[in-house]
Amino acid sequence: MKIGIMCYPTFGGSGVVATELGLELSKRGHEIHFITYKQPVRLELLSNNVHYHEVTVPEYPLFHYQPYELALSSKLVDMVKLYKIEILHVHYAIPHAYAGYMAKKMLEDQGIYLPIVTTLHGTDITLVGSHPYYKPAVTFSINKSDAVTAVSQSLKEDTLRLFDIKNNISIVPNFIDLDKYNHDFTNCQRDIMANEDEKIITHISNLRPVKRVQDVISIFYNVQKVMPAKLMLVGVGPEREKVEIQCQELGILDKVIFFGKSNEIDKILCFSDLFLLPSETESFGLAALEAMASGVPVISSNTGGIPEVNVQGVSGFLSNVGDLEDMTKNAIHILSDENRLATFKMNARKEALKYDLHKIVPQYEAIYKDTLDKCLIL
Repeated sequence: MKIGIMCYPTFGGSGVVATELGLELSKRGHEIHFITYKQPVRLELLSNNVHYHEVTVPEYPLFHYQPYELALSSKLVDMVKLYKIEILHVHYAIPHAYAGYMAKKMLEDQGIYLPIVTTLHGTDITLVGSHPYYKPAVTFSINKSDAVTAVSQSLKEDTLRLFDIKNNISIVPNFIDLDKYNHDFTNCQRDIMANEDEKIITHISNLRPVKRVQDVISIFYNVQKVMPAKLMLVGVGPEREKVEIQCQELGILDKVIFFGKSNEIDKILCFSDLFLLPSETESFGLAALEAMASGVPVISSNTGGIPEVNVQGVSGFLSNVGDLEDMTKNAIHILSDENRLATFKMNARKEALKYDLHKIVPQYEAIYKDTLDKCLIL
């Protein structure tokens, strides 16, 4: 198949999943065309089966905000005609599903039918999409898609609750390439990050308020009072300065390592003993899954799709949002006994096996084929 993919080319979960999906599909013999304003961060190599088409938005003094959706849909029309793209997979309802539909209608006027598969990832539904300004357009775009998927049961329920959806929504969870998380001694030299007696705790996010990064610092502060520990904080975002001030005030700045953006998440997780994800909400919890794939147990909130990934008492523990006392207690419980920690690490890896890309990607292939078959009948 010749598949077009529209996504945000960023470190965020939807962009990472879309890029990894495209790369795996290319390995399975499909021709993949990424269409976005910048090359996706994990799209390291282009090949005969992987193509990137940049969307440029001309600047006009007339526009206070440049019309990206218009440029995106126009670029898509050109690429579909040039490369004979058969199906479009859009990630994120805004602006991609909306731009995809505009392109679809323009192509129909030229006798070309382009089926659209829309994958909902979370913020596009629960935060942005539900805003009164965008809600009608998002509802329309989802209902006009030829197939719709959501990354968790929780997100599907949120979508049906917030929007008047007539379309069927299939659940296809996020996935990871477990081969990238097979560590050995040569690439996991833990002693460069911490002393032998120190536990390493990690948090990875875009450091937005919804991630409750200050809770991460508070939990770590409580843990390090009980046992020697280091915190590895990965990501950039609006909470970074507040977190640094918080660490300084608590007197633990020397125990916290700020990595900023990183393309070496797998290596960072290799060092880790515990992962913290106390988010206000998560549609899936891809960061938790990446940790589990590295054999790192997770202390998380019990919100959104996280309980579908992090299994209570098996791969880690779940607590109510903001319950720092319970999260601290659970973290210490796991870290304070080496045998217990080893069991949780083994269980975390075992749970992650359910989300290996070799199990999930074929589900998308089946949806593409089914969608194309239905279009042929129509």
